[in-house]
Parts: sequence; C-alpha cells; structure tokens
Amino acid sequence: MDATRTGTMPAQKLFDVLFGLAVMGTVGTLIGFIMGGGLVPVAVGVGLVLGGVIGLLGGRRFLVSILVGTVLGGALAWLVAGDERIWVGAGAGAAMGGFLGVQISMLLDMRAARKASSEQAEPSA
Repeated sequence: MDATRTGTMPAQKLFDVLFGLAVMGTVGTLIGFIMGGGLVPVAVGVGLVLGGVIGLLGGRRFLVSILVGTVLGGALAWLVAGDERIWVGAGAGAAMGGFLGVQISMLLDMRAARKASSEQAEPSA
C-alpha cells in the first residue's frame, strides 16, 4: 500500500522530521543557555517547532549544515576557551552553519537551474 493513502508518514519524511527536532532542539537549548536560565524552555520550544517544520519541508541539507556548524563551533571554542565555553561556541557555530547552509543551498540550486536550462537549450542530435 502507498503511505500517502493510509495517512501515515513515509519513513524518509519521518526521519527528516525527527532529525530536525533533534538538531533544532539542541540549538534551541544552546541558545536558551546563552540567553539565560528562564528562557531555556521558550528557546527549546521554538527550536522544536522550527525543526519539525524544516524537517517536514525536507530541509535536510540545511539541518546538516547546522549540525556541522554546531560541532565545529563547539570544538573551536573548546580549543580556544576551554571546557566552560563549549556551549557558547556550539551555539554560535550553529548560527554560522545555518547561514552558510542557506547560502550554499541557494548556490547549488542556481547551479542546477543553470545546468538544466543549458541542457534544454542544446539541440538534440
């Protein structure tokens, strides 16, 4: 049976949503710690909602770029500032990873559109 007919979510889409919840929930936690203890639940909630929506819309490349930014930012902060500032570096790295992910995704989409239009314009032999 087709997954769309039974009303269930396909496994790939479910993975994307769960991946989005994990990544953006973690980023929300990091941002909540930076903002202050009372705002952690709000930041986590916003992160979970955004992660679910991004996963549902299929933003896997974007989520991977945020994950890579989080890990690299945390590692750089650990090397530069020590153990007590890993979460600050991870939060900043997640923000930079998201920004770079959007830019890289846009460039890849433009490249694919340009390639498709040039292939379409070429006369077939």
